[in-house]
Amino acid sequence: MNQRIAPGAAAFGLMVLLCAIWGFQQVAMKLAVAEISPIMQAGLRSGLGAMLVYAWARWRGIALFGRDQSLRPGLLAGLLFGLEFVFIFVGVDRTTVSRMVVFLYTAPCFTVLGLHFFVPGERMGWRQGAGVLLAFAGLVLAFIDKAAGGSLLGDAFGVLAALFWAATTVLIRATALARVTATKVLLYQLVVSAAVMFPLSWLVGERGIAVLSAPTFWAMAYQIVVVAFISYLAWFWLLTRYLAGRLLVFSFLTPLFGVWFGMLLMGDQPSLHFFIAAAMVVGGIVLVNLPVRK
Repeated sequence: MNQRIAPGAAAFGLMVLLCAIWGFQQVAMKLAVAEISPIMQAGLRSGLGAMLVYAWARWRGIALFGRDQSLRPGLLAGLLFGLEFVFIFVGVDRTTVSRMVVFLYTAPCFTVLGLHFFVPGERMGWRQGAGVLLAFAGLVLAFIDKAAGGSLLGDAFGVLAALFWAATTVLIRATALARVTATKVLLYQLVVSAAVMFPLSWLVGERGIAVLSAPTFWAMAYQIVVVAFISYLAWFWLLTRYLAGRLLVFSFLTPLFGVWFGMLLMGDQPSLHFFIAAAMVVGGIVLVNLPVRK
């Protein structure tokens, strides 16, 4: 088994690029939602992304169908992943990109709480506890801020998405999914979520694909190829080579990129209170993910 090493400049550079990619994701969603319904858009992202990941796994010779007790937790992880992205896609249509990305990235703090209660050996230290409290205080401040645009429902969907993201992470860490390849875990999430989203889109009466203009096509291509395929595989590759704690501390960059892209490209105008709230959430993420000194 390869021993994980501390990341160097190249790994740090790739991590910053991934955070920028993930920060732009909500912009791509909002650009496409005018022509493709939110849940249908999420289903297309997962379904076509799954095809690319499966083709890559076959090319690499990665085993996907062994008896490893991962089926039941894998199906549940896929369902939770699907619900996460339903709330992201529906929520970003009802709030601003800046607000959605900040609410969504409270997930690491919810994850720390879940790991503390459900995974042995993942006890929360004082620094992580302080990070959780700081992020939650920022969350409350962002919720009560009425000058930054968005809606209460859209903001609430962002928090629900964060909860489902955290629940997926805890499930992966606490079950047989922790012992299978990251590619197989990703396929569970993409395949099951697509299987849920397409009928759900029909059941709630979405219009589906109204038109497919060039900007919408490229926004969808970005979500499917760059995010669901390339960025996730790059992230899992980093996790197999480098110490995860040194990489996770960079996750605070994603909401910063998201807020910046929202202001630059979508005309978001966050208030001073929202900037303070976002800074508190980012500070909480940093505290939660700082490596523990032994």
